[in-house]
Amino acid sequence: MIKMIIHALKRYAWFKRFNAKVTYELLAKYIPEADWHFMNYGYSPNANEPPLDLPEDTKIQRYPLQMYHYLAIKTEIEGKQVLEVGSGRGGGARHIAGRLKPAFYTGMDLAQSAVDLANKIHVLPNLKFMQGSAEAIPLKDGSVDVVINVESCHAYGSVSKFLSEVKRVLKPGGHLLLVDFRNEENVENMSTLKNQLRDSGMEVLVEENITANVIRSIEAEDETKKERIRTLIPQKWQKLFSEFAGVVGSRFYETLKNGSRQYYRFSLRKIA
Repeated sequence: MIKMIIHALKRYAWFKRFNAKVTYELLAKYIPEADWHFMNYGYSPNANEPPLDLPEDTKIQRYPLQMYHYLAIKTEIEGKQVLEVGSGRGGGARHIAGRLKPAFYTGMDLAQSAVDLANKIHVLPNLKFMQGSAEAIPLKDGSVDVVINVESCHAYGSVSKFLSEVKRVLKPGGHLLLVDFRNEENVENMSTLKNQLRDSGMEVLVEENITANVIRSIEAEDETKKERIRTLIPQKWQKLFSEFAGVVGSRFYETLKNGSRQYYRFSLRKIA
């Protein structure tokens, strides 16, 4: 009954905003682990994508890091002003700010606890985190070269408002790099997102179905992820968190496998 009520409420913008804020406030506050930097489902690159050299260390969370890396290299990052909307625990921001050398990288998240945690564990001279809403970005018009959005906009009250804000803060010729999933059984499915992107007033440069890449990532990281859950999460919450984390056998994983959930990568450009 509770699941049915929550599912019904998710149709309302106010509940989507409330649910996202509460969820990520609690995760950052009660699981403030310095070695847990990412919250996306991960990415296994295609054979034609340049290999990413990383140490063999399970603490690195290779596959979620790769989600950020292979999205960011869709445009030039070095020397640019970059904004991430929905920066979470900050691991992706830390990687891009350190490895791809933007002039400055601002990570913005709705959850203040996540912002506080990210500022504490990720310290670089060209990186900072701040609290803010995707639907009312607290930056000046035309102040950003690149906006990054990873597995986040499905939780927004209004994706169209978010895209309007992105277009406003981007400089002419600036880029939006976005990855996210949609359940095809919902009214707001992947076709809806594609239409919202096309109607944003920005030019769609890249539209890639990366569902298979995400499935490979989940399978490759499964044992490491399950061990992390056993270590970090109280036992009474481990089953629920395993569903949230999308381990092999979870509903999220199964819907990716059967095709009822799709995961896409996009690159858009604000027309100069």
